[in-house]
This record gives sequence, C-alpha cells and structure tokens, in this order.
Amino acid sequence: MTNILIIGATGSIGQATRTYLLQHTTDQLTLMARHTNRLSHLDATRERVIEGSVTEATTLQPALAGQDVVFAALSGDLPRMAQALVAGMNQAGIERLLFISSMGIYNEIPANVGAGGNLDGNPILAPYRRAADIIEASALNYTVIRPGWFDNGSTDYQITHKGEPFAGHDVARASIADLVMRLAHDSKFGSRDSLGINRK
Repeated sequence: MTNILIIGATGSIGQATRTYLLQHTTDQLTLMARHTNRLSHLDATRERVIEGSVTEATTLQPALAGQDVVFAALSGDLPRMAQALVAGMNQAGIERLLFISSMGIYNEIPANVGAGGNLDGNPILAPYRRAADIIEASALNYTVIRPGWFDNGSTDYQITHKGEPFAGHDVARASIADLVMRLAHDSKFGSRDSLGINRK
C-alpha cells in the first residue's frame, strides 16, 4: 500500500488515474484540486480531499504530509507550479514526483509522427519545457511523463526515454494511469528520467 497525492485530481488524467488506482491497488489517495466539488463517489476508507492550489504553501504542506508519492497533472502556470512543488516537497522531505508534461518538449517527435508538434514549431509547449527543466534541476526522484494526445482508445502502450524519438501520436488515459501506477510502486523505474508514452 502506497500513500499517493494526486494534484489536479479533477482533470481528465487525474480522474482516470484516481479510478485506476482504486480499481487496481490498495493505495491510500489524497485528492487535491482547486475545485473539489467536481469529485464524486468518494471512498471514505481510502480517499481524502484537499481543496486549494499547489502554489499555496498553507494548502500544499498539509496535503504532502505522510505521502510516499506525488502525482501532478496540472494546468495553468506550469513553471510556477513546478517551482512551488519542488520547494514544498523538499520542505516536506518527500522525494518521489511523477509530473505530467507533453510530447514534443525536447523536439523528439520525428517527421513520421508529426514533427509540427515539437517545441520548435509549437511555442505553446514552452511552459511545459520550463516546468520540466525546473523538475530535472531538482534533487527529487522525479519522472517526467510525456504523453501523446490522450483519448479512451486501445490501452496497449510503449514508452520512450529522453533522447529517444517519440514513437507514436496518441495514448489512452488508462495507459497513462497504468504507467503512473507502475512508477508509484517502483521508485527505481523511471528514476530521474523523462518518459514518453504512446499507443503501440
């Protein structure tokens, strides 16, 4: 059993991961979001809810208390959130961080997959890259996760490492959740690495 904090628990990836962990593990989950009224069907024996932003230390520190793993699937000012998360985890003495970013932040998408999705041609990815750089510069035991466009299709997936070409365009939300589960239960898997994930 692992204590996992899901930050961004009301987003589509946060919700999919929450559901997957409840179905496939005995983990204890802390669900953090800015608008927790969107959370439903809570399991009082395994879940607790904290409302607030990752950039608010008065909210983040109580959420971090007692956690083994932090999973962040965020939207908004990602570099600022990444800085707050790294600082908060250092203060709380928690090392394992799983952080959702995006494919293309290292210009790793080859032409046959769609090189137009790379950072060089898609400036919307700049905050995702800056957030990843902040996390990679930390002393945390991080894994940056770079999904393709996510949907609810086939769950067969493959991963690539930083420095390798991205291997596909789409990925199922359940596949991302499965990768998060694997990473959360094996602190050496993906340690201080950036993993691309796409459908086979």
